[in-house]
Amino acid sequence: MTQAQLSDRFRLQHAASRAEGAASAQERRGRLETLKALVLERREAFARAIDADFGARSAMETGLLEVTPLIRSLDHARAHLGRWMRDERRSVDLMFQPSRAWIRHEPLGVVGVIAPWNYPLLLALGPTIDALAAGNRVMIKPSELTPAFGALLEAAVAERFDPAVLTVVNGGVDTAQAFSRLAFDHLVFTGSTRVGREVMRAASENLTPVTLELGGKSPAVVAPDYPLDKAARSIAFGKFLNAGQTCIAPDYALVPAGQVRAFAEAVLDQARRAYPTLQDNPDYSGVISDRHRVRLREAVAAARAAGAEVLEHPDAGDGNTGKIAPTLVLNPPTDGLLMQEEIFGPVLPVIGYDSLDEALAFVAARPRPLALYGFTNQTRTRDRILGSGLSGGVTLNGTMLHIAQNDLPFGGVGPSGLGAYHGPEGFKRFSHARAVYDVGPVNAFERLGAAVGRGGGPASARGPAVSGPIGGDEKGRNPAVPPFPFGP
Repeated sequence: MTQAQLSDRFRLQHAASRAEGAASAQERRGRLETLKALVLERREAFARAIDADFGARSAMETGLLEVTPLIRSLDHARAHLGRWMRDERRSVDLMFQPSRAWIRHEPLGVVGVIAPWNYPLLLALGPTIDALAAGNRVMIKPSELTPAFGALLEAAVAERFDPAVLTVVNGGVDTAQAFSRLAFDHLVFTGSTRVGREVMRAASENLTPVTLELGGKSPAVVAPDYPLDKAARSIAFGKFLNAGQTCIAPDYALVPAGQVRAFAEAVLDQARRAYPTLQDNPDYSGVISDRHRVRLREAVAAARAAGAEVLEHPDAGDGNTGKIAPTLVLNPPTDGLLMQEEIFGPVLPVIGYDSLDEALAFVAARPRPLALYGFTNQTRTRDRILGSGLSGGVTLNGTMLHIAQNDLPFGGVGPSGLGAYHGPEGFKRFSHARAVYDVGPVNAFERLGAAVGRGGGPASARGPAVSGPIGGDEKGRNPAVPPFPFGP
């Protein structure tokens, strides 16, 4: 898409958002229903396109992790939209009675969505659902790393939606950069922290507010009281789905020092049970590109060279299928890539700790993560984990499931993100909370002001004498501040 075409798409939506009033609840529900029909009709085609882009992407995972959450989110938004759209009554100070005050949640206008490659369907349409529910118009930019999916989404949306309401823009890095410079009323970006900084910098030229869903190193803390096998099962589930290419996947595990190897073997055993074979297994996803695969292999090799023990799924293959085997790295050096950068692959470092306080201090000393996973059956230990530091979200005694709750916000904090969406928080994120004050039949405040302006009323109402550099005579009268001019 050329710069001129991109600008034309934006101007079409921008003009429509200014010329037409806020969409009614019926119109918004209709748009959400249309989007649901699109996802259901094209779900198998979407799975095939994503599989082609990845080189190997499990259709089961696309259905479970992308299609199903979208349908549930669409149903949730449609069911709750009327309540979300209601005006919120606010209290009025006694001085201003009788009158009324309330908040109207109104659409911002045009929302831009820059989607990543790892969950291309979910992370393109997830924020779009909230933005449409809030009455906005939406432009979506899919990742250049998923061209087959992007082309299919563009065609499917064009068939069902007026481009003044919803449109998809495909292109390379230049298109993405131009997209982020458009004067959106709000811009959503999901991706790396490095690119997130560039997007925020570009958006700042137009004072465009942003929601950044980034990532970071999400820890899993296994307390001494929790059964090792149960923790291993949950962490393996979260780590190896989509071959670890999930922004909230457990990035490393902290376990009692004497249980590091037993835990790693238990995780690997769970991986073998879930994926008996890898290279010819359609339910085990590949890693998106050669560059990503090389980075993962080099990170593991560096940790092994530094003395870390490495455990690997037996069907590791020769690397020609695009798949990286589930890999456990025991006590890697903390200054290596595995512990300095988000891994984004099926590699799990396991680090031993001598006390829970030590483990929590290890997490707190690092940038705030997008997710935190705590495993304990003790209330006091749970509260210690939750109170040890901030993260975007938390799942206790499991992994990733907080993102599946439509009534919970999803977002990061600090370097893991800015802002949140999902459900009611998503509706509010893409709405303007417009303050409305309705003066009652008697405007007592203006009457009081008129009395003060005429010199009447108690001294406390008139206020203290004013003097100083802006003027004022010996009686405290200030010619620069005229009497209150309004009266009944």
